[in-house]
Amino acid sequence: MEWNLIFFVNSILLGAGLAMDAFSVSIANALSESQMKKSRMCFIAGIYAFFQFAMPMTGWVCIHTIVEFFGQFDTLVPWIALILLLYIGGKMIWDALHGVVEAEEESCTSKLTFSVLVLQGIATSIDALSVGFTIADYGFLMALTASLIIALVTFVICMIGLAIGKRAGVHLGAKATLIGGLILVGIGIEIFVKGVFF
Repeated sequence: MEWNLIFFVNSILLGAGLAMDAFSVSIANALSESQMKKSRMCFIAGIYAFFQFAMPMTGWVCIHTIVEFFGQFDTLVPWIALILLLYIGGKMIWDALHGVVEAEEESCTSKLTFSVLVLQGIATSIDALSVGFTIADYGFLMALTASLIIALVTFVICMIGLAIGKRAGVHLGAKATLIGGLILVGIGIEIFVKGVFF
């Protein structure tokens, strides 16, 4: 993989796709804390961004170690990425179309303690663990850069979600998750096609 525009665009799109769950939860969180201060918004978005950074790096370390020891595993990476991203993106699309996201947001706790935010951060970023498969052919510096871009995009998107939640309502949640699912499916197909045919 080279340092080029496609690398940065893919990292930004991955960040946007993976951040949609956190975006939806951010809207719900802001609804439950309508007087939320800017510092509190930054803190919440920062927690989500941290986990969106940590999960891809954890996945990369695990998969990169396996690839180093089992060279033939490298040919399976596009297939694994396709299956995982189709599953994750497909589940997000299914949840958005069947109202699961809205039901989750309605049950969101009104008391946002640190432990609740950490649990939300893990829950909304667990999908990002599989990104370690999709960036397995990156060197350490590229994987770190991609994870940082994902975290930055997540932070910005969550800040937007918190601001929207304070002003508007929860009706965008399912649409955001639908868009995120479509982005992940598209990236999975792009990685598969590039890995298998080029």
